[in-house]
Amino acid sequence: MRFFHLALWGHVWMLAGMVFLANAGEFKLGIEALEEQGFAPLSGKKIGLVANPASVTSSLTSSVDVFRRTDRCRLTALFGPEHGAFGSEHAGGKVQSGVEAATALPIHSLYGKTRKPTPEMLKGLDALVFDLQDIGSRSYTYISTMKLCLEACAEAGIEFVVLDRPNPLGGVRVEGPMVEKPFESFISALSVPYLHGMTMGELAKWTRDELQPHYSKLTVAAMKGWKRADGWRGTGLRWTPTSPHIPQSMHCAYYAATGILGELGQVSNGVGYPQPFELIGAPWINGSRLASALNDHWRDAAWYAGKDRGGDAARSSPRGLFFRPARYKPFYAIFKDQACEGVQIYIDEDQAENLVEIQFRILAMLGASKLFGQAAADNLSMFDKACGSDEPRKWLASGRDLESLFGRWREDCQRFSEKRKKCLIYE
Repeated sequence: MRFFHLALWGHVWMLAGMVFLANAGEFKLGIEALEEQGFAPLSGKKIGLVANPASVTSSLTSSVDVFRRTDRCRLTALFGPEHGAFGSEHAGGKVQSGVEAATALPIHSLYGKTRKPTPEMLKGLDALVFDLQDIGSRSYTYISTMKLCLEACAEAGIEFVVLDRPNPLGGVRVEGPMVEKPFESFISALSVPYLHGMTMGELAKWTRDELQPHYSKLTVAAMKGWKRADGWRGTGLRWTPTSPHIPQSMHCAYYAATGILGELGQVSNGVGYPQPFELIGAPWINGSRLASALNDHWRDAAWYAGKDRGGDAARSSPRGLFFRPARYKPFYAIFKDQACEGVQIYIDEDQAENLVEIQFRILAMLGASKLFGQAAADNLSMFDKACGSDEPRKWLASGRDLESLFGRWREDCQRFSEKRKKCLIYE
């Protein structure tokens, strides 16, 4: 990798968490910022690295290689999250610990017998470095892994260093339900909205402040040049799949729009086909009718929004959303080898609002009460955990108007947006 000239770095203390910020200029990831300032917070230390194939620099150099080639610190162990250190395991599948062939480094699984680094795993380490790319949705388990890593470091008294990366959905979009205490789980580990609008570094600061306020050894290596409104497209970065069903950056938005719905096991959301999270289908769905109903709903919603602004230009089409009738046959997962009919969703990330609400509106149109009645108990439990409570399921089952529920979510998100300000790093 060819690096740009060294920038002047300053150490900025924010709420007892050290955050390294650079002068304004070209975009740089946290791993590049750390390297550019000489690995200062890790100098002379033995470290473990939580990483996967998406842990790369802007030039697609593996973070593992970045640490292997420096003599400022010593990489002694790797840690793999869900899908494994090589990103090849299917969702929910237990990952085994092992040894990395090229480096002979031990790989500790954080999605197998344990999901939290054990004292034995951390033995001999001075710091645990976390470098995973998130996708912006609370149910994506890398957030939960970060939380448990921070807790383990606090208990062991070692440093926890987060190499920050962009939130692909940006830092402004905050949507969906919060988490109620009884429904905390590995897919809802933090009490934040479903779309939290924070980077992993900011989430680490939130976790420290909310759960480990006396822990003083958190460091965030901040990005350079990232703005909250940028999302992924504003970075100019090439996307490396963060997991098997997030092959492109656009799938982060589709995951937000249909991921919870997929937990029911009653309707396909495209997983098992080359368009994960872009499709909604089942053998019994009439795709043309569903597409028309969805387009009519969002067209009307767009018209009323346009009317509120003093114009009706939005009436011609929904803002940022379109639903096309589609037919497909999943290669695996639900409805494997069965002909499905439904819709393909088109999302303009810059215009579409309230992505999380899409799947609940679809469920209502498909007959939520019947779907819940047919779903297995385990699927209902996972649906509730992904939502953060059982209220959305009960609300849908009762047939009540969704706008009242969505309105409460939006109010909760506004309150959260104010509360999170103390943990924000970027403007």
